Amino acid sequence: MARKLAARGFVEEDIHAVLDHLVAEGFVDEARLAEHYVAERMGKGFGPLRIRGELREKGLEDDLIERSLEPLRDEWPACLADTCDRRFGAEPPVDRAEYGRRARFLEQRGFPTDSIRRVLRWPD
Repeated sequence: MARKLAARGFVEEDIHAVLDHLVAEGFVDEARLAEHYVAERMGKGFGPLRIRGELREKGLEDDLIERSLEPLRDEWPACLADTCDRRFGAEPPVDRAEYGRRARFLEQRGFPTDSIRRVLRWPD
């Protein structure tokens, strides 16, 4: 928030004074923001890598981001499978081109490569 206000021409001292007051009153809580953001993006089918990057762009600290992602660690495989099924259906890819297309989509959504391989189950 401080970056955005500074970009709009507000004085640095005033920005910090107002933000400190808002934090003290509980109106601004980065932990709550991170938890809400992670849950919202996960619900829309985005993976932990993309969400982590988006939160970094918002200026949140890495330890706060990790604390927000950690409780959902066991839910990411189900989110990945659900995202894949919603987009492509339950059938496995029929050829390498389709496999690659699905893998690229899921990578852009922010899922780890090893998890994508497990979900796509290339037939032997």
